[in-house]
Amino acid sequence: MQRVTIAQVAERAGVSTATVSRVLSGRGPVSAAVQRKVRKAADDLGYQVNSIARALRNSRTDTVGMVVPSISNPFFTSLVESVEHALGREGKELLLCDARSDPEVEARRLATLVARNVDGIIVSPSHGTLSGAAVQETAGRLPLVQLDRFVGGTSTDWVGVDDVAAMRQVMDHLHAGGARSAAFAGSLLTNSSTEQRFAGFRRRSEDLGIAVDPDQILLGDYSVEWGETAAARLIAAGDLPDAIVCADDLIALGVTRACRAHGVDVPGRVQVTGYDNIEFSRLSEPALTTVDQPRDRIATEAVRLLAAAAGEADGDRGPSAHIALVPTLVVRESTRAKA
Repeated sequence: MQRVTIAQVAERAGVSTATVSRVLSGRGPVSAAVQRKVRKAADDLGYQVNSIARALRNSRTDTVGMVVPSISNPFFTSLVESVEHALGREGKELLLCDARSDPEVEARRLATLVARNVDGIIVSPSHGTLSGAAVQETAGRLPLVQLDRFVGGTSTDWVGVDDVAAMRQVMDHLHAGGARSAAFAGSLLTNSSTEQRFAGFRRRSEDLGIAVDPDQILLGDYSVEWGETAAARLIAAGDLPDAIVCADDLIALGVTRACRAHGVDVPGRVQVTGYDNIEFSRLSEPALTTVDQPRDRIATEAVRLLAAAAGEADGDRGPSAHIALVPTLVVRESTRAKA
């Protein structure tokens, strides 16, 4: 079956090929009536834009690459969805890659996206230091924005939430609910998210006089299984804290599950908090108190920063942007009201 040409669309609509080109590319002044006529002709004939030819003409593909640490994590799944919607509003497509929480895999994914001539890349680095070289090298070749997580020492824009401020909200709420001791369950301190959340936890605990036993700082990974293991260790030790602060909702879900299995009442005996407000957090038993990240705003800012970077001439780029949005604490049944 032969591909429908612009000339055929122009003949059907009774206009010039130049007018058809302006309408379909969205460039140049064309009246609304003519636009409707051209688009109807294109639809009637089944015309499809030749994206390869257009990319060669415009030196862009209208495609943005995105690399996340793990697409199996529900938070990143929802963040990808928000980014895809934000790009769609700009007429761009998303090419997604999963780094499998491995900096070496991540580096290969970034190189592949560059080779595919994407217009820019949005990345949430899997490691706080080991991801740095590949991120910086990629940023030197095309526009790049880090979101949620970041690696230091790189000259790129970043957008995410203020994790320290989020932990301030969490600890203030727990303290108001009577917590005077707390444990922390998170991933290893190899990414900015856990590092910042743990720093905020420690800082606010000290401010409020909440006791933190070094043996009750439990670091593993972002998974339900690790949450179960961490809670089981605390319960087996026989001296449960008043609260268990988790670095993400998956860990918190594992903690509450282990507490149920061992007959530990949540929040009567121990309060539990999560982070990210994934869909499962409100469906758990009890429903999780958690930190809600404004994913749509993060995505919109990331796309805006990427577009701004793409529009800046070489050598004219100013200081990198660092946008930390304020998150919201969502209070549910896994914590107590004021004591």
